[in-house]
Amino acid sequence: MKRLKVQNFKKVYGKGENKVIAVDNINIEIEPCKFTAIIGASGSGKSTLLHCMARLDKPTSGNVFLDDMDIYKLNDHELSKIRRNEFGFIFQSFNLIPVISVYDNILLPISLEGKKVDKKYINNLINKLGLDSQIKKFPNELSGGQQQRVAIARALANKPSVIFADEPTGNLDSKTTKEVIEILNICVKEFNQTLVMITHDEKIAEMADHIITISDGKIINNNL
Repeated sequence: MKRLKVQNFKKVYGKGENKVIAVDNINIEIEPCKFTAIIGASGSGKSTLLHCMARLDKPTSGNVFLDDMDIYKLNDHELSKIRRNEFGFIFQSFNLIPVISVYDNILLPISLEGKKVDKKYINNLINKLGLDSQIKKFPNELSGGQQQRVAIARALANKPSVIFADEPTGNLDSKTTKEVIEILNICVKEFNQTLVMITHDEKIAEMADHIITISDGKIINNNL
């Protein structure tokens, strides 16, 4: 149950007349084992904030702490280890590997780390996500909703502390979107993981434990 904290976060693109402040001196603490939604209009800075929090991008200034560890002070090797072991990622594009089975896609983070597979945990995960009958199939044999469930299973496979999700239902219809968000909520509670999700959809945000609203790179609302 590790705590994620963002301190004095700023991200600036360009210079002079072309200068854009995408994230403007943000300070937030993400509550462990909860679903936090970050909402805002297109261009509000929410995706930039998420990518910098996950260290997929680098802020102009500021720090991100995982408990007492500043992830921006880690070298490349240490950072790779954190990304594989402590962070899980779910994106709008599913990013599944087409030439391997659903089951092997799910196990990919564990295989890359060379760790022993916790079969009981993985099977429970597959069952929760309703993928039992799909594990021998290949990604192109699945619907969009099923592929996103596989992507969720893969993100959870290594038992990460924090799952970062960037508009994960953007390519799904409303019924599948509701199902996927409900599944993510169940996983957060069942497996004690922290979910940070970017969305522009207020209905999705209403399903979260905590909503952070961003406008023009600033937090304008921070509701528990």
